[in-house]
Amino acid sequence: MEKIRIAETARKGYPAFWERGGGFSNTGEATVICGRDGSPKKAIYIRRKGHLANDQHALVSIRRGDFIITARHWRKDFEIQVCQVVDLEKEIDTYEYEGELRSYVKWYAIVEEKYHFDNGEWSGDVPGSLMAAIEAAMEKATCYHCREPHYIDFDVE
Repeated sequence: MEKIRIAETARKGYPAFWERGGGFSNTGEATVICGRDGSPKKAIYIRRKGHLANDQHALVSIRRGDFIITARHWRKDFEIQVCQVVDLEKEIDTYEYEGELRSYVKWYAIVEEKYHFDNGEWSGDVPGSLMAAIEAAMEKATCYHCREPHYIDFDVE
């Protein structure tokens, strides 16, 4: 198992992770997040301004059981890692600023690699429910100077 820092905390203090990435001429990488059933998740926030090319595009809340899919390629020779969030850890750091004691929350996701693709082979049998998310990660990694999310639930209620 691996412990990864979740870079963001949503407004209400919940852990969140960015869908990010994109491609260059011959290389690229991308990260997408999906639910435990492989379905796209609703974005908390979608960036529309500023530097967007191959950067962070959609902030997505993350929960136990969700999958984080990372795809990297060099000339479309892919390495894909599919990790499942096993647990979330909350850490509170304190610091002093102008004589005041302040604190902030850091979230960590404890993830377990479930599937790995390298040299044209998967490490195990990937469920069909995850294939759409994996394909979205590959598409995003090859999207030249990507400026938008690729695997987000855009349904408006």
